[in-house]
Amino acid sequence: MVSSIEKFYGWKALTGAMLVYFCGCACCFYSIGVFIPLLYEELNSSLAVVAGVITMFMVLMGLVGPLIGISIDKFGARKNIIYGNLVSALGLAGMYFINQAWQLYLLFGVIVALGQGFGMFVPATTLANNWFIKKRSLAVALIVASGSIGGFVGPSVTRIFISNLGWRLSWVCLSGILVVISVIIGGMLIRNRPEDLGQAPDGKTDEDAQESESTDVPSTRVYQTPVDWETGDALRTPVIWMLVAAFITHMFALNTMIGHLVFYLEKDLGFTKALAAFVFGLIPGMSIVGRLSMGFLAMRYELRYIVSICLGLMVVGMSILMTNTSLSMIYVFAVLFGISYGAIIPALPSFIGAYYGRENFAKILGWLLPITTIFGASSAPLAGMAREASGSYIPWFTFVAILLAGGGVLAFMARPPKPNKIT
Repeated sequence: MVSSIEKFYGWKALTGAMLVYFCGCACCFYSIGVFIPLLYEELNSSLAVVAGVITMFMVLMGLVGPLIGISIDKFGARKNIIYGNLVSALGLAGMYFINQAWQLYLLFGVIVALGQGFGMFVPATTLANNWFIKKRSLAVALIVASGSIGGFVGPSVTRIFISNLGWRLSWVCLSGILVVISVIIGGMLIRNRPEDLGQAPDGKTDEDAQESESTDVPSTRVYQTPVDWETGDALRTPVIWMLVAAFITHMFALNTMIGHLVFYLEKDLGFTKALAAFVFGLIPGMSIVGRLSMGFLAMRYELRYIVSICLGLMVVGMSILMTNTSLSMIYVFAVLFGISYGAIIPALPSFIGAYYGRENFAKILGWLLPITTIFGASSAPLAGMAREASGSYIPWFTFVAILLAGGGVLAFMARPPKPNKIT
């Protein structure tokens, strides 16, 4: 029996999850934004069609959410991460051969998306939820902060690959990086649950965990459910759908930026390709501050207040983007938007753990993903259609800002559900 925090394996498992999330964001999620202008020219297709692959990517990841939860329960997060990222690597390598839009959708929108769905966000945050309770919000924040680093590094490195090797070989390089970091190194470090090693969450022994079970929750001002909710009972609480709606507005704004910020900066504002890629990478780079801050703040203050404030700050950022063309103000937008959107990323899994418990975390999160991703991902093609119809992104940006404001109100109202409502 492990009796000291020094022997606690959770931090090594968390490191593996961080590497997986870092690599998925760098090689897949954020890199596609750099390729969009090139694919728009190469495939001789409309902006809405090319950017629509982001929607396909997000929708498919969401649709298989329930299956991801079931797969994690049956096989564990580690196997899902290893095999999921192998599938994604094959899809990335196949991008070398594309010359038509349908191939883009098949390889990136289906194969890479499926691999990342089973191998990145849900299993990584499940690991954090399995290994930590009192420090859950910090563990989740560290995982998603690693994604920010990947998002900051990925676009610039991808641009270097493209400049030196061409866009086709760049996809092959990203595939190789995914195999080395996510599959090999991540797979070596990750273990599914502390119980598998005779440990308990947060480094306690089983006896320590039982002794403190009744005192952990009252010792903090931040709400932690005293029971593990069943999946169906959790999905029947109104608050979970208020949270879903709030996070949809967040995803709506984020996917608009991922799909169109580089295009907007290059084509509408006249920035160079390198500068547009840097500004784009600055957003996930600055989100590191928000993600880590959320990890510490959520151990002291209720999540719903923090998320509400962050959604409001995203509105301010969108307003700056719409009303300014100077580089200095664009930097202000990137910093403000990056910090505020980044803080929200770890909030949904933290909400689920705090409001509904540890036992059915993967299943509950898996059922929510189809809704948040499908509605959130629809912003990429809709933004493209709005741009082509009006000749400007401003009407669409205004609409997104209004949605964010509504999401902030819903987040503020999302009080913890009462366990005595479980039937």
